[in-house]
Amino acid sequence: MKRFALLDIGSNTIRLVLFEYTPGEGLREIKNIKTPARLTQYLDEDNIMEEAGILKLLDILEGFKGIADRYDVTEIHTAATAAVRASKNNKDIEKRVEEELNFPLRILTGEEEAYFGYKAVVHSMSYKDAITIDIGGGSTELTFYENKNLVYSTSLPFGVVTLKNKFFKDEHNNEKAIKQTREFVKDELKSVRWIKDRNIPIVAMGGSARNVARIHQAMISYPIAGVHGYSMQLKHLQKVNNLLTETSTEELDNIDGLSKDRTDLIIPSIIVFEELYELANATAFEFSRQGLREGISMEIIKEDYPLAFNKFEVLETSLIELSNVFHVDRESGKKRASLAEGLYHELFRHGLIDVKRKHKYLMMNAAKLYKLGDFIDSDAGSQHTFYLLSNFNILGLKHKDRVRLALLASYKNNSLLSFYMREIDWFSDEDHEQIRKMGSIVKFADSLNKSETDTVVDVMINDKGERFELVVRYTGDPVAEEYMAMRHMKHIEYITEKPIDLTFVEYKD
Repeated sequence: MKRFALLDIGSNTIRLVLFEYTPGEGLREIKNIKTPARLTQYLDEDNIMEEAGILKLLDILEGFKGIADRYDVTEIHTAATAAVRASKNNKDIEKRVEEELNFPLRILTGEEEAYFGYKAVVHSMSYKDAITIDIGGGSTELTFYENKNLVYSTSLPFGVVTLKNKFFKDEHNNEKAIKQTREFVKDELKSVRWIKDRNIPIVAMGGSARNVARIHQAMISYPIAGVHGYSMQLKHLQKVNNLLTETSTEELDNIDGLSKDRTDLIIPSIIVFEELYELANATAFEFSRQGLREGISMEIIKEDYPLAFNKFEVLETSLIELSNVFHVDRESGKKRASLAEGLYHELFRHGLIDVKRKHKYLMMNAAKLYKLGDFIDSDAGSQHTFYLLSNFNILGLKHKDRVRLALLASYKNNSLLSFYMREIDWFSDEDHEQIRKMGSIVKFADSLNKSETDTVVDVMINDKGERFELVVRYTGDPVAEEYMAMRHMKHIEYITEKPIDLTFVEYKD
Protein backbone atom coordinates (compact mmCIF):
# COMPACT_ATOMS: atom_id res chain seq x y z
CA MET A 1 0.00 0.00 0.00
CA LYS A 2 1.12 3.56 -0.70
CA ARG A 3 -0.48 6.67 0.79
CA PHE A 4 0.59 10.17 -0.23
CA ALA A 5 -0.62 13.76 -0.50
CA LEU A 6 -0.73 15.84 -3.66
CA LEU A 7 -1.01 19.62 -3.49
CA ASP A 8 -2.45 20.86 -6.78
CA ILE A 9 -1.66 24.58 -7.07
CA GLY A 10 -3.85 25.89 -9.84
CA SER A 11 -4.49 29.42 -11.00
CA ASN A 12 -8.07 29.35 -9.73
CA THR A 13 -8.00 26.90 -6.81
CA ILE A 14 -5.51 25.09 -4.61
CA ARG A 15 -6.44 21.56 -3.70
CA LEU A 16 -5.18 18.94 -1.26
CA VAL A 17 -5.86 15.38 -2.35
CA LEU A 18 -4.87 12.35 -0.31
CA PHE A 19 -4.43 9.22 -2.41
CA GLU A 20 -4.07 5.59 -1.42
CA TYR A 21 -2.97 2.84 -3.76
CA THR A 22 -3.39 -0.88 -3.10
CA PRO A 23 -2.51 -3.38 -5.86
CA GLY A 24 -5.84 -5.21 -5.52
CA GLU A 25 -8.09 -2.16 -5.22
CA GLY A 26 -6.24 0.41 -7.32
CA LEU A 27 -5.97 4.15 -6.82
CA ARG A 28 -8.40 5.61 -4.30
CA GLU A 29 -8.99 9.21 -3.31
CA ILE A 30 -9.46 9.33 0.46
CA LYS A 31 -9.67 13.10 1.00
CA ASN A 32 -10.19 16.04 -1.33
CA ILE A 33 -10.17 19.60 0.00
CA LYS A 34 -10.04 22.76 -2.07
CA THR A 35 -9.92 26.49 -1.48
CA PRO A 36 -10.19 29.31 -4.02
CA ALA A 37 -6.92 31.16 -4.55
CA ARG A 38 -7.14 33.00 -7.90
CA LEU A 39 -3.38 33.41 -7.93
CA THR A 40 -3.52 34.96 -11.39
CA GLN A 41 -4.91 38.17 -9.91
CA TYR A 42 -1.65 38.61 -7.96
CA LEU A 43 0.46 38.80 -11.13
CA ASP A 44 1.41 42.40 -11.88
CA GLU A 45 1.94 43.93 -15.33
CA ASP A 46 5.44 42.44 -15.49
CA ASN A 47 4.16 38.95 -14.53
CA ILE A 48 5.77 39.15 -11.08
CA MET A 49 3.69 37.57 -8.34
CA GLU A 50 3.04 40.10 -5.62
CA GLU A 51 3.99 39.42 -2.01
CA ALA A 52 0.30 39.16 -1.07
CA GLY A 53 -0.10 36.29 -3.53
CA ILE A 54 2.99 34.49 -2.26
CA LEU A 55 1.84 34.84 1.35
CA LYS A 56 -1.60 33.53 0.43
CA LEU A 57 -0.01 30.54 -1.30
CA LEU A 58 2.27 29.81 1.68
CA ASP A 59 -0.61 30.14 4.15
CA ILE A 60 -2.82 27.70 2.23
CA LEU A 61 -0.01 25.19 1.73
CA GLU A 62 0.90 25.31 5.41
CA GLY A 63 -2.70 24.59 6.40
CA PHE A 64 -2.95 21.72 3.93
CA LYS A 65 0.37 20.28 5.12
CA GLY A 66 -1.03 20.14 8.65
CA ILE A 67 -4.06 18.19 7.44
CA ALA A 68 -1.89 15.80 5.41
CA ASP A 69 0.33 15.09 8.43
CA ARG A 70 -2.71 13.97 10.42
CA TYR A 71 -3.44 11.29 7.81
CA ASP A 72 -0.02 9.66 8.16
CA VAL A 73 1.00 10.20 4.56
CA THR A 74 4.50 9.05 3.69
CA GLU A 75 5.09 11.68 1.00
CA ILE A 76 3.87 15.15 0.06
CA HIS A 77 4.01 16.02 -3.64
CA THR A 78 3.20 19.31 -5.31
CA ALA A 79 2.19 20.42 -8.78
CA ALA A 80 2.01 24.11 -9.62
CA THR A 81 0.51 25.11 -12.96
CA ALA A 82 -0.09 28.26 -15.04
CA ALA A 83 -0.10 31.07 -12.46
CA VAL A 84 3.15 30.02 -10.78
CA ARG A 85 4.63 28.92 -14.11
CA ALA A 86 3.96 32.36 -15.61
CA SER A 87 5.47 34.19 -12.63
CA LYS A 88 8.88 35.62 -13.47
CA ASN A 89 9.78 35.21 -9.80
CA ASN A 90 8.75 31.56 -9.62
CA LYS A 91 12.27 30.53 -8.60
CA ASP A 92 11.90 32.72 -5.52
CA ILE A 93 8.47 31.18 -4.82
CA GLU A 94 9.97 27.72 -5.20
CA LYS A 95 12.76 28.57 -2.74
CA ARG A 96 10.40 30.04 -0.14
CA VAL A 97 8.08 27.02 -0.20
CA GLU A 98 11.01 24.66 0.34
CA GLU A 99 12.58 26.78 3.11
CA GLU A 100 9.38 27.59 5.01
CA LEU A 101 7.39 24.38 4.54
CA ASN A 102 10.16 21.83 4.05
CA PHE A 103 8.90 20.21 0.86
CA PRO A 104 9.79 20.89 -2.79
CA LEU A 105 7.56 22.84 -5.15
CA ARG A 106 7.25 21.22 -8.57
CA ILE A 107 6.37 23.69 -11.31
CA LEU A 108 4.95 21.85 -14.30
CA THR A 109 5.62 22.93 -17.86
CA GLY A 110 2.59 23.27 -20.12
CA GLU A 111 3.68 20.11 -21.94
CA GLU A 112 3.89 18.16 -18.67
CA GLU A 113 0.46 19.38 -17.63
CA ALA A 114 -1.02 18.23 -20.95
CA TYR A 115 0.78 14.88 -20.74
CA PHE A 116 -0.47 14.04 -17.25
CA GLY A 117 -4.04 14.85 -18.29
CA TYR A 118 -3.70 12.57 -21.33
CA LYS A 119 -2.21 9.84 -19.13
CA ALA A 120 -5.19 9.95 -16.77
CA VAL A 121 -7.72 9.82 -19.60
CA VAL A 122 -6.24 6.83 -21.46
CA HIS A 123 -6.11 4.90 -18.18
CA SER A 124 -9.74 5.66 -17.30
CA MET A 125 -11.66 5.82 -20.60
CA SER A 126 -12.43 3.29 -23.31
CA TYR A 127 -11.79 5.57 -26.30
CA LYS A 128 -8.78 4.52 -28.36
CA ASP A 129 -8.68 7.87 -30.20
CA ALA A 130 -9.68 11.23 -28.73
CA ILE A 131 -8.86 14.87 -28.14
CA THR A 132 -8.47 15.87 -24.49
CA ILE A 133 -8.97 19.31 -22.98
CA ASP A 134 -8.27 20.65 -19.52
CA ILE A 135 -9.16 24.31 -18.94
CA GLY A 136 -7.44 25.68 -15.89
CA GLY A 137 -7.46 29.18 -14.50
CA GLY A 138 -4.49 30.40 -16.53
CA SER A 139 -3.91 27.88 -19.32
CA THR A 140 -5.69 25.35 -21.51
CA GLU A 141 -4.09 21.98 -22.24
CA LEU A 142 -5.00 20.02 -25.37
CA THR A 143 -3.83 16.63 -26.59
CA PHE A 144 -4.64 14.27 -29.43
CA TYR A 145 -4.04 10.57 -28.95
CA GLU A 146 -4.42 7.67 -31.36
CA ASN A 147 -4.65 4.02 -30.29
CA LYS A 148 -4.08 5.43 -26.79
CA ASN A 149 -0.65 6.78 -27.77
CA LEU A 150 0.04 10.51 -27.48
CA VAL A 151 0.47 12.16 -30.89
CA TYR A 152 0.19 15.91 -30.24
CA SER A 153 0.00 18.15 -27.18
CA THR A 154 -0.39 21.90 -26.81
CA SER A 155 -0.65 24.31 -23.90
CA LEU A 156 -2.47 27.54 -24.75
CA PRO A 157 -1.76 30.62 -22.59
CA PHE A 158 -5.33 31.33 -21.52
CA GLY A 159 -7.72 29.84 -18.98
CA VAL A 160 -11.07 30.69 -17.45
CA VAL A 161 -9.64 33.28 -15.06
CA THR A 162 -7.57 35.03 -17.73
CA LEU A 163 -10.53 35.02 -20.16
CA LYS A 164 -12.78 36.46 -17.49
CA ASN A 165 -10.27 39.18 -16.57
CA LYS A 166 -9.58 40.01 -20.22
CA PHE A 167 -13.16 40.28 -21.51
CA PHE A 168 -15.76 40.24 -18.73
CA LYS A 169 -15.60 43.57 -16.92
CA ASP A 170 -19.35 43.72 -16.21
CA GLU A 171 -22.09 41.09 -16.07
CA HIS A 172 -21.32 37.41 -16.70
CA ASN A 173 -23.71 37.42 -19.68
CA ASN A 174 -22.59 40.65 -21.33
CA GLU A 175 -23.16 40.15 -25.08
CA LYS A 176 -20.12 42.12 -26.16
CA ALA A 177 -17.84 40.18 -23.79
CA ILE A 178 -19.24 36.86 -24.98
CA LYS A 179 -18.72 37.82 -28.64
CA GLN A 180 -15.15 39.00 -28.03
CA THR A 181 -14.32 35.87 -26.03
CA ARG A 182 -15.70 33.62 -28.75
CA GLU A 183 -13.69 35.37 -31.47
CA PHE A 184 -10.51 35.21 -29.39
CA VAL A 185 -10.96 31.53 -28.52
CA LYS A 186 -11.81 30.63 -32.12
CA ASP A 187 -8.58 32.22 -33.36
CA GLU A 188 -6.48 30.59 -30.63
CA LEU A 189 -7.87 27.12 -31.37
CA LYS A 190 -7.44 27.56 -35.13
CA SER A 191 -3.74 28.18 -34.50
CA VAL A 192 -3.46 24.56 -33.30
CA ARG A 193 -3.09 22.88 -36.70
CA TRP A 194 -3.96 19.33 -35.62
CA ILE A 195 -7.48 19.97 -34.23
CA LYS A 196 -9.55 20.64 -37.36
CA ASP A 197 -12.05 17.97 -38.49
CA ARG A 198 -10.66 15.13 -36.39
CA ASN A 199 -14.19 13.68 -36.15
CA ILE A 200 -13.45 11.89 -32.87
CA PRO A 201 -14.68 12.34 -29.29
CA ILE A 202 -13.46 15.13 -27.03
CA VAL A 203 -12.74 14.19 -23.42
CA ALA A 204 -12.84 17.09 -20.98
CA MET A 205 -11.41 17.12 -17.47
CA GLY A 206 -11.08 19.63 -14.65
CA GLY A 207 -13.45 21.66 -12.52
CA SER A 208 -15.02 23.71 -15.31
CA ALA A 209 -15.87 20.55 -17.26
CA ARG A 210 -17.36 18.88 -14.18
CA ASN A 211 -19.58 21.90 -13.57
CA VAL A 212 -20.91 21.87 -17.13
CA ALA A 213 -21.73 18.16 -16.83
CA ARG A 214 -23.45 18.59 -13.46
CA ILE A 215 -25.53 21.51 -14.68
CA HIS A 216 -26.76 19.48 -17.66
CA GLN A 217 -27.47 16.45 -15.47
CA ALA A 218 -29.57 18.65 -13.17
CA MET A 219 -31.40 20.14 -16.16
CA ILE A 220 -32.55 16.71 -17.35
CA SER A 221 -32.97 15.08 -13.90
CA TYR A 222 -30.26 12.55 -14.69
CA PRO A 223 -31.08 9.37 -12.73
CA ILE A 224 -27.62 8.10 -11.74
CA ALA A 225 -24.58 9.58 -10.01
CA GLY A 226 -21.23 10.64 -11.42
CA VAL A 227 -19.85 12.69 -14.30
CA HIS A 228 -17.08 10.30 -15.36
CA GLY A 229 -18.10 8.91 -18.73
CA TYR A 230 -21.05 11.31 -19.03
CA SER A 231 -21.55 12.24 -22.67
CA MET A 232 -23.02 15.35 -24.31
CA GLN A 233 -23.51 16.61 -27.84
CA LEU A 234 -22.96 20.18 -29.08
CA LYS A 235 -26.67 20.96 -28.72
CA HIS A 236 -26.47 20.02 -25.02
CA LEU A 237 -23.51 22.34 -24.47
CA GLN A 238 -25.49 25.09 -26.18
CA LYS A 239 -28.50 24.46 -23.94
CA VAL A 240 -26.33 24.82 -20.85
CA ASN A 241 -24.86 28.01 -22.28
CA ASN A 242 -28.34 29.38 -22.99
CA LEU A 243 -29.41 28.66 -19.41
CA LEU A 244 -26.37 30.49 -18.05
CA THR A 245 -26.68 33.52 -20.32
CA GLU A 246 -30.42 33.84 -19.67
CA THR A 247 -29.94 33.74 -15.90
CA SER A 248 -29.25 36.95 -14.03
CA THR A 249 -26.07 37.30 -12.00
CA GLU A 250 -28.12 37.30 -8.80
CA GLU A 251 -29.79 34.00 -9.73
CA LEU A 252 -26.67 32.09 -10.84
CA ASP A 253 -26.19 30.68 -7.34
CA ASN A 254 -29.54 28.90 -7.73
CA ILE A 255 -28.46 26.84 -10.74
CA ASP A 256 -28.07 23.24 -9.62
CA GLY A 257 -24.65 21.81 -10.41
CA LEU A 258 -22.87 25.17 -10.59
CA SER A 259 -20.24 25.77 -7.90
CA LYS A 260 -20.47 29.17 -6.25
CA ASP A 261 -16.78 29.83 -6.87
CA ARG A 262 -17.27 29.34 -10.64
CA THR A 263 -20.32 31.49 -11.34
CA ASP A 264 -18.21 34.16 -13.07
CA LEU A 265 -15.99 31.62 -14.86
CA ILE A 266 -18.43 29.10 -16.30
CA ILE A 267 -19.41 30.97 -19.49
CA PRO A 268 -15.80 31.46 -20.69
CA SER A 269 -15.21 27.73 -20.22
CA ILE A 270 -18.30 26.62 -22.10
CA ILE A 271 -17.41 28.94 -24.98
CA VAL A 272 -14.07 27.13 -25.27
CA PHE A 273 -15.85 23.74 -25.22
CA GLU A 274 -18.31 24.80 -27.95
CA GLU A 275 -15.62 26.23 -30.20
CA LEU A 276 -13.40 23.17 -29.82
CA TYR A 277 -16.33 20.86 -30.55
CA GLU A 278 -17.16 22.71 -33.78
CA LEU A 279 -13.56 23.02 -34.98
CA ALA A 280 -12.82 19.35 -34.35
CA ASN A 281 -16.19 18.28 -35.80
CA ALA A 282 -16.35 16.06 -32.72
CA THR A 283 -18.57 13.00 -32.37
CA ALA A 284 -19.19 13.50 -28.63
CA PHE A 285 -18.15 15.58 -25.65
CA GLU A 286 -17.39 13.28 -22.75
CA PHE A 287 -16.19 13.97 -19.23
CA SER A 288 -13.38 12.39 -17.28
CA ARG A 289 -13.32 12.66 -13.51
CA GLN A 290 -9.67 11.73 -13.67
CA GLY A 291 -7.20 14.35 -14.83
CA LEU A 292 -3.95 16.05 -13.93
CA ARG A 293 -3.79 14.82 -10.32
CA GLU A 294 -4.46 11.20 -11.24
CA GLY A 295 -1.89 11.35 -14.04
CA ILE A 296 0.76 12.61 -11.63
CA SER A 297 -0.30 10.00 -9.07
CA MET A 298 0.25 7.23 -11.60
CA GLU A 299 3.81 8.45 -12.10
CA ILE A 300 4.37 8.46 -8.31
CA ILE A 301 2.88 4.98 -7.84
CA LYS A 302 4.88 3.43 -10.68
CA GLU A 303 8.08 4.19 -8.76
CA ASP A 304 7.08 1.45 -6.28
CA TYR A 305 4.67 -0.58 -8.46
CA PRO A 306 6.10 -0.65 -12.00
CA LEU A 307 3.32 -2.92 -13.31
CA ALA A 308 0.47 -0.78 -12.00
CA PHE A 309 -2.02 0.54 -14.59
CA ASN A 310 -2.65 -0.78 -18.09
CA LYS A 311 -4.22 1.64 -20.56
CA PHE A 312 -5.41 -1.22 -22.77
CA GLU A 313 -7.26 -3.07 -19.98
CA VAL A 314 -9.12 -0.22 -18.30
CA LEU A 315 -12.51 -1.91 -17.87
CA GLU A 316 -11.08 -5.32 -17.00
CA THR A 317 -8.87 -3.83 -14.29
CA SER A 318 -11.70 -1.67 -12.94
CA LEU A 319 -14.03 -4.66 -12.61
CA ILE A 320 -11.39 -6.68 -10.76
CA GLU A 321 -10.75 -3.79 -8.38
CA LEU A 322 -14.49 -3.36 -7.85
CA SER A 323 -14.89 -7.02 -6.89
CA ASN A 324 -12.04 -6.64 -4.40
CA VAL A 325 -13.52 -3.47 -2.89
CA PHE A 326 -16.82 -5.28 -2.26
CA HIS A 327 -15.14 -8.54 -1.18
CA VAL A 328 -16.68 -10.63 -3.95
CA ASP A 329 -15.47 -14.25 -4.02
CA ARG A 330 -13.69 -14.13 -7.37
CA GLU A 331 -13.36 -17.90 -7.77
CA SER A 332 -17.10 -18.39 -7.29
CA GLY A 333 -17.68 -15.51 -9.67
CA LYS A 334 -15.51 -17.11 -12.34
CA LYS A 335 -17.40 -20.40 -11.98
CA ARG A 336 -20.74 -18.61 -12.24
CA ALA A 337 -19.53 -16.80 -15.37
CA SER A 338 -18.34 -20.08 -16.90
CA LEU A 339 -21.72 -21.71 -16.29
CA ALA A 340 -23.54 -18.66 -17.68
CA GLU A 341 -21.39 -18.81 -20.81
CA GLY A 342 -22.13 -22.51 -21.22
CA LEU A 343 -25.88 -21.92 -20.86
CA TYR A 344 -25.76 -19.04 -23.31
CA HIS A 345 -23.97 -21.09 -25.97
CA GLU A 346 -26.42 -23.98 -25.60
CA LEU A 347 -29.37 -21.62 -25.97
CA PHE A 348 -27.64 -19.90 -28.90
CA ARG A 349 -27.05 -23.28 -30.55
CA HIS A 350 -30.81 -23.81 -30.61
CA GLY A 351 -31.50 -20.30 -31.92
CA LEU A 352 -33.07 -19.16 -28.66
CA ILE A 353 -30.85 -16.17 -27.92
CA ASP A 354 -28.38 -13.96 -29.79
CA VAL A 355 -26.96 -10.74 -28.37
CA LYS A 356 -24.17 -8.35 -29.30
CA ARG A 357 -20.69 -9.32 -28.20
CA LYS A 358 -20.40 -6.37 -25.81
CA HIS A 359 -23.71 -7.28 -24.16
CA LYS A 360 -22.58 -10.85 -23.72
CA TYR A 361 -19.37 -9.49 -22.17
CA LEU A 362 -21.45 -7.49 -19.70
CA MET A 363 -23.49 -10.60 -18.89
CA MET A 364 -20.32 -12.55 -18.10
CA ASN A 365 -19.10 -9.82 -15.77
CA ALA A 366 -22.53 -9.50 -14.20
CA ALA A 367 -22.28 -13.21 -13.37
CA LYS A 368 -18.96 -12.55 -11.62
CA LEU A 369 -20.51 -9.71 -9.60
CA TYR A 370 -23.93 -11.31 -9.10
CA LYS A 371 -25.73 -9.91 -6.04
CA LEU A 372 -22.61 -8.30 -4.60
CA GLY A 373 -25.00 -6.21 -2.49
CA ASP A 374 -25.73 -9.26 -0.33
CA PHE A 375 -22.89 -8.16 1.96
CA ILE A 376 -25.09 -5.25 3.10
CA ASP A 377 -28.31 -7.22 3.52
CA SER A 378 -29.07 -10.47 1.72
CA ASP A 379 -32.84 -9.88 1.95
CA ALA A 380 -32.40 -6.74 -0.15
CA GLY A 381 -29.34 -7.97 -2.05
CA SER A 382 -30.83 -7.22 -5.46
CA GLN A 383 -31.72 -3.64 -4.55
CA HIS A 384 -28.31 -2.96 -3.02
CA THR A 385 -26.54 -4.51 -6.01
CA PHE A 386 -28.46 -2.41 -8.50
CA TYR A 387 -27.87 0.83 -6.59
CA LEU A 388 -24.16 0.21 -5.99
CA LEU A 389 -23.29 -0.82 -9.54
CA SER A 390 -25.42 1.78 -11.31
CA ASN A 391 -23.83 4.57 -9.25
CA PHE A 392 -20.28 3.24 -8.88
CA ASN A 393 -17.60 4.86 -11.05
CA ILE A 394 -16.56 1.92 -13.25
CA LEU A 395 -13.70 3.10 -15.44
CA GLY A 396 -13.99 2.36 -19.15
CA LEU A 397 -17.76 1.79 -19.04
CA LYS A 398 -20.35 4.17 -20.48
CA HIS A 399 -23.25 5.05 -18.22
CA LYS A 400 -25.89 3.09 -20.13
CA ASP A 401 -23.70 -0.02 -20.12
CA ARG A 402 -23.02 0.50 -16.41
CA VAL A 403 -26.76 0.41 -15.75
CA ARG A 404 -27.11 -2.64 -18.01
CA LEU A 405 -24.42 -4.38 -15.93
CA ALA A 406 -26.28 -3.38 -12.75
CA LEU A 407 -29.58 -4.75 -14.09
CA LEU A 408 -27.98 -8.09 -14.95
CA ALA A 409 -25.99 -8.46 -11.72
CA SER A 410 -29.08 -7.65 -9.63
CA TYR A 411 -31.55 -9.80 -11.58
CA LYS A 412 -34.03 -11.53 -9.29
CA ASN A 413 -37.30 -11.50 -11.21
CA ASN A 414 -39.05 -9.55 -13.94
CA SER A 415 -41.06 -7.44 -11.49
CA LEU A 416 -37.93 -5.97 -9.89
CA LEU A 417 -36.25 -5.62 -13.29
CA SER A 418 -39.26 -3.66 -14.58
CA PHE A 419 -39.17 -1.43 -11.50
CA TYR A 420 -35.47 -0.63 -11.97
CA MET A 421 -35.94 0.04 -15.67
CA ARG A 422 -38.87 2.39 -15.07
CA GLU A 423 -36.74 4.34 -12.59
CA ILE A 424 -34.01 4.85 -15.20
CA ASP A 425 -36.22 4.99 -18.31
CA TRP A 426 -33.38 4.50 -20.81
CA PHE A 427 -34.27 1.17 -22.40
CA SER A 428 -36.70 0.02 -25.07
CA ASP A 429 -39.07 -2.94 -24.80
CA GLU A 430 -36.61 -4.90 -26.94
CA ASP A 431 -33.80 -4.05 -24.50
CA HIS A 432 -36.02 -5.14 -21.62
CA GLU A 433 -36.65 -8.51 -23.24
CA GLN A 434 -32.96 -9.08 -23.92
CA ILE A 435 -31.86 -8.04 -20.42
CA ARG A 436 -34.53 -10.28 -18.88
CA LYS A 437 -33.22 -13.28 -20.83
CA MET A 438 -29.58 -12.60 -19.98
CA GLY A 439 -30.51 -11.95 -16.34
CA SER A 440 -32.34 -15.28 -16.29
CA ILE A 441 -29.18 -17.01 -17.50
CA VAL A 442 -27.10 -15.34 -14.77
CA LYS A 443 -29.62 -16.24 -12.07
CA PHE A 444 -29.84 -19.87 -13.20
CA ALA A 445 -26.04 -20.10 -13.42
CA ASP A 446 -25.93 -18.98 -9.79
CA SER A 447 -28.28 -21.81 -8.82
CA LEU A 448 -25.88 -24.30 -10.45
CA ASN A 449 -23.13 -23.36 -8.00
CA LYS A 450 -25.22 -22.62 -4.91
CA SER A 451 -22.94 -24.58 -2.60
CA GLU A 452 -19.88 -22.89 -4.15
CA THR A 453 -18.15 -26.28 -4.34
CA ASP A 454 -17.81 -26.32 -8.16
CA THR A 455 -19.82 -29.53 -8.34
CA VAL A 456 -21.40 -28.77 -11.74
CA VAL A 457 -19.03 -29.41 -14.66
CA ASP A 458 -21.10 -28.28 -17.65
CA VAL A 459 -24.57 -28.18 -19.20
CA MET A 460 -26.13 -29.34 -22.45
CA ILE A 461 -29.56 -28.66 -23.96
CA ASN A 462 -31.30 -31.19 -26.22
CA ASP A 463 -34.39 -30.45 -28.32
CA LYS A 464 -36.98 -33.20 -27.76
CA GLY A 465 -39.69 -31.71 -29.95
CA GLU A 466 -42.38 -30.37 -27.64
CA ARG A 467 -39.92 -30.20 -24.75
CA PHE A 468 -36.26 -29.48 -24.09
CA GLU A 469 -33.93 -31.54 -21.97
CA LEU A 470 -31.33 -29.76 -19.84
CA VAL A 471 -28.52 -32.14 -18.92
CA VAL A 472 -26.32 -31.05 -16.02
CA ARG A 473 -23.11 -33.01 -15.55
CA TYR A 474 -21.64 -32.99 -12.05
CA THR A 475 -19.06 -34.44 -9.70
CA GLY A 476 -19.48 -34.85 -5.95
CA ASP A 477 -22.86 -34.20 -4.37
CA PRO A 478 -25.09 -31.67 -6.18
CA VAL A 479 -27.95 -31.73 -3.65
CA ALA A 480 -28.10 -27.92 -3.30
CA GLU A 481 -27.67 -27.34 -7.03
CA GLU A 482 -30.36 -29.83 -8.03
CA TYR A 483 -32.90 -28.27 -5.68
CA MET A 484 -32.12 -24.70 -6.74
CA ALA A 485 -32.07 -25.60 -10.45
CA MET A 486 -35.55 -27.13 -10.18
CA ARG A 487 -36.75 -24.09 -8.28
CA HIS A 488 -35.45 -21.60 -10.86
CA MET A 489 -36.09 -23.60 -14.04
CA LYS A 490 -38.91 -21.20 -14.96
CA HIS A 491 -36.31 -18.55 -15.83
CA ILE A 492 -34.78 -20.74 -18.55
CA GLU A 493 -38.23 -21.93 -19.69
CA TYR A 494 -39.08 -18.28 -20.31
CA ILE A 495 -36.29 -18.28 -22.92
CA THR A 496 -37.09 -21.67 -24.47
CA GLU A 497 -40.88 -21.07 -24.46
CA LYS A 498 -41.22 -24.84 -23.95
CA PRO A 499 -41.11 -27.04 -20.84
CA ILE A 500 -37.70 -28.36 -19.79
CA ASP A 501 -36.87 -31.74 -18.32
CA LEU A 502 -33.94 -31.39 -15.94
CA THR A 503 -31.49 -34.28 -15.73
CA PHE A 504 -28.44 -34.44 -13.47
CA VAL A 505 -25.81 -36.90 -14.72
CA GLU A 506 -22.61 -37.79 -12.90
CA TYR A 507 -19.55 -36.74 -14.89
CA LYS A 508 -17.03 -39.46 -15.68
CA ASP A 509 -13.67 -38.88 -17.36
